Amino acid sequence: MVEKAVNIVGVPLDLGQSRRGVDMGPSALRYAGLDNHLRQVGCQVRDCGNVEIAVRDELPSEGGLSFLPAVVEACTAVYEAGVAAIAAGAIPLFLGGDHSIALGTVGAATETGPSGVLWIDAHGDFNTPTSSPSGNLHGMPLAALTGQGSPAMIDIGRPGPKVSGQDVAVVGLRSLDPEERLLLRASGVTVFTMREIDEKGIGEVAKQAIESLAHRPKIHVSLDMDSLDPSQAPGVGTPVPGGLTYREAHFLLELVAANAEVGSVDVVEINPILDAQNRTAKIGVELVASLLGQTIY
Repeated sequence: MVEKAVNIVGVPLDLGQSRRGVDMGPSALRYAGLDNHLRQVGCQVRDCGNVEIAVRDELPSEGGLSFLPAVVEACTAVYEAGVAAIAAGAIPLFLGGDHSIALGTVGAATETGPSGVLWIDAHGDFNTPTSSPSGNLHGMPLAALTGQGSPAMIDIGRPGPKVSGQDVAVVGLRSLDPEERLLLRASGVTVFTMREIDEKGIGEVAKQAIESLAHRPKIHVSLDMDSLDPSQAPGVGTPVPGGLTYREAHFLLELVAANAEVGSVDVVEINPILDAQNRTAKIGVELVASLLGQTIY
């Protein structure tokens, strides 16, 4: 078996939301044994350290959209780190941080050619500055990646959208703002809500999600840990009841590993302050291991 080269890039970004703590997500994942787990799976691992992030307490106190320049700067650095990893023949594994880091991670994944995007999340992240009730930037990255919203977010790394709606599948959705719902419905994104998972089962949903991205040679997996039910993964900033079980999440990623070419990954929204004994980060590590090839037998 050919070993996968994996470059770990920490992105301790907590500027996309009002609740503090996700900047400690990269440390929590490392502390949970990420490096060792990946080596056991057969990966060649290089930890590239953390991208430098502006100090939140030195930025405007109102937060929200006032943090946009700092988020753009951080995500541009993420973009560059991802492009460098891919150029070196490695899979970039980004450790968030809030989900606004995807403005850089998905951009890097599509720098040299198109990629499908599997967005595993309780939320749509399809707001724009005019539709968002909160103004929190971590609720906007998927819209910006498809060309909607703030030009500063859309143009990170290179001008224009990074993916089309037809290149994206969202799995685990169960929370949308009213205007966000309308934007997402019109986007062409393939969406699998928790109701569909309940009705069809995770196996059928995973199969359909993978098939919806099969027109692209590789996929980027964006794993928001709030996609899991809070009873499974309590350490997230925006928990929503009724999410994926531990086993459903593993099965989804096992099927992706077996049936798609994973080119890049990000794991986001782990908040150790809200966690219990680093439980959510430990699950995150196990899920990444499943995605990168760990099997039961």
